[in-house]
Amino acid sequence: MRIAQVAPLIESVPPKHYGGTERIVSYLTEELVRAGHDVTLFGSGDSVTSGRLVAPIQRSLRKNERCKDPMARELILIDHVVERAHEFDVIHFHTGYLHFAICRHLPVPHVTTLHGRLDMPDLVAVHDRFRDVPVISISNAQRAPVPWANWQATIYHGLPKDQFRFHPERGDYLAFLGRVSPEKRADRAIEIAKRVRMPLKIAAKVDRVDRRYFKRVIEPLLNDSLVEWVGEISDSEKNEFLGNAYALLFPIGWPEPFGLVMIEAMACGTPVIAYDGGSVPEVMENGVTGFIVRELDDAVEAIRRVRTLSQARCREVFEKRFTATRMANDYMNVYERMVRRGATYAYA
Repeated sequence: MRIAQVAPLIESVPPKHYGGTERIVSYLTEELVRAGHDVTLFGSGDSVTSGRLVAPIQRSLRKNERCKDPMARELILIDHVVERAHEFDVIHFHTGYLHFAICRHLPVPHVTTLHGRLDMPDLVAVHDRFRDVPVISISNAQRAPVPWANWQATIYHGLPKDQFRFHPERGDYLAFLGRVSPEKRADRAIEIAKRVRMPLKIAAKVDRVDRRYFKRVIEPLLNDSLVEWVGEISDSEKNEFLGNAYALLFPIGWPEPFGLVMIEAMACGTPVIAYDGGSVPEVMENGVTGFIVRELDDAVEAIRRVRTLSQARCREVFEKRFTATRMANDYMNVYERMVRRGATYAYA
């Protein structure tokens, strides 16, 4: 099958450091190529792929100081896709809603995976206007604000089976990995570590929009001797960071659409202490791959119970539910159904 994967330009595919959406696009693209499909990736020029790369810009935008208006570049990306649409059997967008206005004019079937939260009024209005655009959710919880959208499937993220190595030895520190922002609650992770008197390592990026929050809220908390600020780390560094941890803290304060770091930890055999919200009950198996908690006291008690969990079982759950091969097979089922119908819009 001739498949187009359309990635955001903010990060390369795969990203050099943080970037969940672009990482998933890379894993999916590589699995589809391995399965024998003709895959074209639309992304930044610093992307690396076994497929064919179409790059409207030379390098990704997040650390490009010359880029003042990322939306302008994204618009050019969409135009490149439209220009070459006739070359594909199906087009798979990962670019939010930017392309919705031109979808009705595409000559081939298309589908969009929605990677972010959908509970903001402006987004609800967009999805209300474009109810016919076929979309895929990354968790069932993600659908809640727009249940009437043209949902094709829920497809959980997956990782290459050998991306992370199983670590049988339990570590001696707590880990926080991801992004520093009000909804990710690094402050809550620090409070948990202080309550249980365990070292906490924070490997996180700080986006431009969150720099003030970091300076005012998080940075003063880093003075505690238990807390080590690691900063943003690469994909290869995650293996040791997560694998050598006692547990991953995922103390979110928002309706998380998926939470890729949870399955990265599982792949290493590291249990997860996650606050209940969004996709967490779908991704986590409470009492198996970690514990789902609702408040600080619950989290403290969960830390004490981590030793009762099997690290090997965490890895087994990952291999059963969250591999890139399973993810690619799920997407192929959607593509094939849409192509069989032979229409731009496929209804579930």
